[in-house]
Amino acid sequence: MGTLVKAQVAASQLLNEARSLLEEGCRFQMAYLRYMGPVPEIVYLVDRGPNLEFLELTVRAETELPSLSDLVPLLSWYEREIMDLSDIIFTGNPEPFPLVLLEGMALTSLPFDPTSKEILQLFGDTTPPQLPEVLATQVQDLFWGPVRGDVLETGEFHFAYIGEEILHYTPRLFYKHRGIEQDLQQQDPESGVILAERVSGVGTICHGLAYCLAVEDALRLDVPRRAQLLRVILAEMERIYNNLHFFSMLSKTTTLKVGEAFGALLEERAKQINAQLTGHRFLRNALAVGGLRRDLNVDILPTMLSNLQRDAIDYLDSLSVTQSYLDRLIGTGTLSADVAFDFGATGPVAHGSGIKRDLRVHHPYSMYERLSLEIPVRTGGDALARSQVRGEALISAFDLIRQATELLEPEEIAAASPTSQPELADGLGWTEGPRGSCFYAVRIRNGLLERVKIKSASFSNWKVFPLTVHSSNMMDYAINEASFGLTIAGADR
Repeated sequence: MGTLVKAQVAASQLLNEARSLLEEGCRFQMAYLRYMGPVPEIVYLVDRGPNLEFLELTVRAETELPSLSDLVPLLSWYEREIMDLSDIIFTGNPEPFPLVLLEGMALTSLPFDPTSKEILQLFGDTTPPQLPEVLATQVQDLFWGPVRGDVLETGEFHFAYIGEEILHYTPRLFYKHRGIEQDLQQQDPESGVILAERVSGVGTICHGLAYCLAVEDALRLDVPRRAQLLRVILAEMERIYNNLHFFSMLSKTTTLKVGEAFGALLEERAKQINAQLTGHRFLRNALAVGGLRRDLNVDILPTMLSNLQRDAIDYLDSLSVTQSYLDRLIGTGTLSADVAFDFGATGPVAHGSGIKRDLRVHHPYSMYERLSLEIPVRTGGDALARSQVRGEALISAFDLIRQATELLEPEEIAAASPTSQPELADGLGWTEGPRGSCFYAVRIRNGLLERVKIKSASFSNWKVFPLTVHSSNMMDYAINEASFGLTIAGADR
């Protein structure tokens, strides 16, 4: 894994520096608030290109900073999040209303301010959300949620529509924001993985591994080769069951009851393999900072995965020739490559719009550089394209597990504990999860976590999703949402 390159810029030069980085072909990944003693600073994480170190661009936070959202639209949500959780204002942000906090609510103290002595509490009375004015006659408003039927996460969605046409759509998430980043403060780095694994129930490995890699980067831990390969196996097992769940849900929204049931059955079989491999259906409690908590018996995998792969291929083949299924996917929720890039789409959502970016290839980690991996890409940008790249990713995961297993040799599964630690250490870790890129930035001071920033794939993809809903129709909404494979927990971290 590469290390961070650090640079500092004055607030007055921030816009010019951002323009220069974009002209060089760099891509911003996230922004977050951090304190250097009592002084707040904004950190921008920038991808400088394949196999190059990431850039950590820091600006001392004054009362006001210029918004970069016009230049880099994906940063809008990050700026709004910072404004909710601090006294900093980004002038020129096109959406200057709350994101994490509901309208009418406020905090008794600032969650990341080390000088704050008050107990953090939420107070106030919620007020109706600020919504764009829709200038059309006969417009109807539908507020769906926050409690929805079925086993669904909490979120409220506003539809402004005429007949079946959706004119504008606004998701309102963060009803169950858990403050995990603050909970990680002052934790022992080794125990922090327990919280990281639980940011998103279906993202145990992508979150837990990104966290472990960030801490290992900060502490300069050399993870044994066997542990790295076993981590790859766990990550691809997570990709398998998540993608099987995806196809089950996509079948459900296209009213294919048999397809839904068969996908759920295959997902269940994958989770049972997870349980036999690690003792947990969601692969929890296997990772540790420096490697793994215990060795894994991968001898059980070849036969079980071979049977599951065969049935998964048959399942995908059956869906691919079901005309009613294809008819509902073609042209639904189209996302262009330019919009996907500008608004930060990642994973299968980006791949379905022609963006060929995958951290396992462009910034390899955990021995992925030793494996043969092709990034599936489609250019259609619709629900069908997103399903096709997920299908290829699903089958590719079986092959990656086989490749990693063949490279395994008897070896230690955990790095030796460091004999000493620096007073202050920064680290960055990343993974390419089933939904896309996941980043963890950590700062460790005197052996304890001082700041942990989490960037999940769903936080990025929820930002871009509404752009595929505007001007679509009500009958296709559930299919479009299913094709994105979003989780709300990934945003409500």
